[in-house]
Amino acid sequence: MDDILTAGQSGDAGTRVFSLCFVCVFLVVLIFSMDMAIPLGVAMGVPYLVAVLIALKSPGKKLTVIITVICSLLTIGAFLYKPAVAEMWKAVFNRAIALFSIWVTAILGLQKKNIEEKQDAALRQREKALEEVRILSGLLPICSSCKKIRDDKGYWTQIEFYIKEHSEADFTHGICPECTKELYPEFYEKKYGSGKGSEI
Repeated sequence: MDDILTAGQSGDAGTRVFSLCFVCVFLVVLIFSMDMAIPLGVAMGVPYLVAVLIALKSPGKKLTVIITVICSLLTIGAFLYKPAVAEMWKAVFNRAIALFSIWVTAILGLQKKNIEEKQDAALRQREKALEEVRILSGLLPICSSCKKIRDDKGYWTQIEFYIKEHSEADFTHGICPECTKELYPEFYEKKYGSGKGSEI
């Protein structure tokens, strides 16, 4: 079932990318046609920003880069193809502004997309970590004599078993100096001497 959903989602993504490609190409051709019909002094390179902004909606970065390069080449190509005008510096300035706008839009859009992808990845990683963490919380009923804990079903279990079952903790056993002195006095004497100053 999951494979079918994944295949359906990848098919939807492919259709979306194809649709975005089609719209971008249509806009680029339309803008280029208008640019060729209008005199050189008009800043006709700026409308290419619309195609770049639409390309930024695609899932990857490839379409945006391709459309940005094509728009830049067409902006320069139209400038070189058209006959010169009286105030050529205005035409050069307009084309430079158009190129600057196209590339700034693409770069800032790709940076924003990169930041959003990193945020999404961090959020997914955080959610995964939260799923893996099991934390004991609340009040635990514990016997004041034997230190067993009563679970949700009313059964009394050893504290080690309860904690192991309800958290990621594991236990290893040892014996503290006080219990060693009480339970194994001869071992305590060997290890700690007379006992003066060696207690915790």
